[in-house]
Amino acid sequence: MQVRMVWRNLLAHKLRTFLTFGAIVLAVFLLCFLRAAVRTLEGGVEAASSNRLMVQSAVSLFQDLPLAYENKMRAVPGVDWICKWQWFGGVYRERSNFFAQFGIDPETFLRSYRGVDMVDGTYEEFAQTKTGCLIGKGLAASYGFGVGDDIPLIGTIFTKADGSEWRFTVKAIYESTTPVIDNNTMFFHFDVLKDAVESGAARGPKGVGVYMLRLDDGASPESVMADVDTLFENGPQRVQTTTEAEFNRQFVTMLGGVPKLLGAIGIAVLFAIFFAVLNTMLMAARERTRSNGILKAMGFTDGYVFRSLLVESIVLALVGGVVGVILVKLVEAPVSQSIGRAIGGFRVETSTMVIGMLLALGIGLAAGIVPAWLARRIEPVDAFRSDA
Repeated sequence: MQVRMVWRNLLAHKLRTFLTFGAIVLAVFLLCFLRAAVRTLEGGVEAASSNRLMVQSAVSLFQDLPLAYENKMRAVPGVDWICKWQWFGGVYRERSNFFAQFGIDPETFLRSYRGVDMVDGTYEEFAQTKTGCLIGKGLAASYGFGVGDDIPLIGTIFTKADGSEWRFTVKAIYESTTPVIDNNTMFFHFDVLKDAVESGAARGPKGVGVYMLRLDDGASPESVMADVDTLFENGPQRVQTTTEAEFNRQFVTMLGGVPKLLGAIGIAVLFAIFFAVLNTMLMAARERTRSNGILKAMGFTDGYVFRSLLVESIVLALVGGVVGVILVKLVEAPVSQSIGRAIGGFRVETSTMVIGMLLALGIGLAAGIVPAWLARRIEPVDAFRSDA
């Protein structure tokens, strides 16, 4: 009987219930979306490996390091292998079509990162084809690329001397399950850039943007970092060696206070919706003052009246929370394809959805308990005297 009463009370004012329900859906959606965005930014830091070090210029990340540094770093105790990373910065046909592209060493790239699997084509084909490229499945879905397709890129940092486009052929499509490598990036042979610049066929900086060092099992990252920094402390280009986690954290800090801002917005939304639901339940309790008095006069207990209002608030909040969580999960894929190229693959984790549901439950409980308590305390005589 109590369930039927809760349902009847919710439908007694359909417009008010619908607006409150919509506000809860929006609040849970925004909270989950904002948390997912923050978690995506932090994911690359948390998933970083302790046996990968990043070597960059001590002056600036945009200052390339000499190619001769690679052989010198190979002699440092604890270094197993090295993979070069060079940011390309080209655009696909027009400026609005931008995605990340890196020149890498195919021989050492794949074995450096677990959780990167081929879903179409083979890595061997990519490694054996100098003008081949490897692309993420998100990038392939966004632009309709498939194995065998040519990708023309307009160079911005590296430009062809004759003004022509750079052309790469898709040889494999990968899917990454690690936040360190997203699914919206293109990789190609570093030697394509090196040979073009050295021969004069292209203009651009000579050298390497970042060296990734894969350490031997048991090697001390701190010791290797100190040895590499000391090796080049007198130049010609001083270096800064960091763990992969610290390197990724630098990109997050480049965004300034964006993660904190997103968190503050989420908290503000939470409080705003809490007061909206509280106002709805207070109005409902006031409107049902006389009907609650009648129920008590008929023998229904104070606890029955209390539970009816509290359950009504909780049901309204939970249903809104469920819909909000479903909506944020539904937009995960399109959002990942649209902004994933900028922040590295938008993901809605299970923990985020659980937190969204718990927050909805908390809003329903907190907003309903005061009106329910007031309804519980009112006496039948006072209820009959009320103008409500």
